[in-house]
Amino acid sequence: MGFFDHYADYEYFLAASQLAFAMLGMGALLGFRDFTDVFSRPRQLLLGLTLQLVVVPVMALVVASALPLPPGMAAGLALVAAVPGGTMSNIMTHLGRGNIALSISLTAVTTVGSLFTTPMLLRLLAGTHLPPDFEMPMARIASEIGVVLLAPLLAGMLYGNLRPVYRDVFSKWCIRTSFAFIAALVVGSAGAGRLDTSAYGAIGPLAIVAFCFAIQLAAWGVTLATRLAVRDRVAIGIEVTIRNTNLALMIKASLFPAVTGVADPIGDGMFFVALLYGGVALPLSIVPVIVGRRAERRASSAPRS
Repeated sequence: MGFFDHYADYEYFLAASQLAFAMLGMGALLGFRDFTDVFSRPRQLLLGLTLQLVVVPVMALVVASALPLPPGMAAGLALVAAVPGGTMSNIMTHLGRGNIALSISLTAVTTVGSLFTTPMLLRLLAGTHLPPDFEMPMARIASEIGVVLLAPLLAGMLYGNLRPVYRDVFSKWCIRTSFAFIAALVVGSAGAGRLDTSAYGAIGPLAIVAFCFAIQLAAWGVTLATRLAVRDRVAIGIEVTIRNTNLALMIKASLFPAVTGVADPIGDGMFFVALLYGGVALPLSIVPVIVGRRAERRASSAPRS
């Protein structure tokens, strides 16, 4: 009972810790040479970045304008749109036989770029839904992204390259620890009364599913129209769908820290959207995974001249 009573004191630590462990584990699986693909595939990379930084935020605005969302949920969509792609996209791209190098490069570039793009997009997208006296702590967000996200990523990469024999085990346990912190966030928020899945009725899940489906459909349509290879379409489609909700939860905890006994419609709405989006994006990403695997099977079974 004590944990739930004092959950507000632990929320930021839990959010920051789960992100740090996730990035540490993912970094251990990457090599420094993986990032040279950023320069060798400029067309695919630039298209993926355009979708991430332009199309996804526009879709968030469209969904928020089309549906009667409360300010907290609208701000939550803005938060999810403002963060970079999630590291789970690299794993899903592998399962879908997509271009893993492109997926990793997009994740890396958007993660580094989030030092500047996340605060900027939050100000542009969520400014009207924030309190009139609210000031976006851009310097604080940027420093936290560097300390909690980029530093563990680089540390994981260094460890993985120095101890390649242990990199898989190290990564697995770091990611498992991250999942444990996520579970603590969910249980703590629910037990403290901060995660009320019925608070927004059907409009909450509807808005999140609509947003997730819209950005995936837009990514697939753009990459198809530009005639990218199926492997590239799979990588980009999954990358824009799976957002770094770990980072979103950490930013929410920083901007709107939980206060025991005090209602926070904006902060709670952000938390609800970020958490539920993470649960929606993964199953929806199965669609490009299936497309990619089928394309590989067709290519392998086609007669060779």
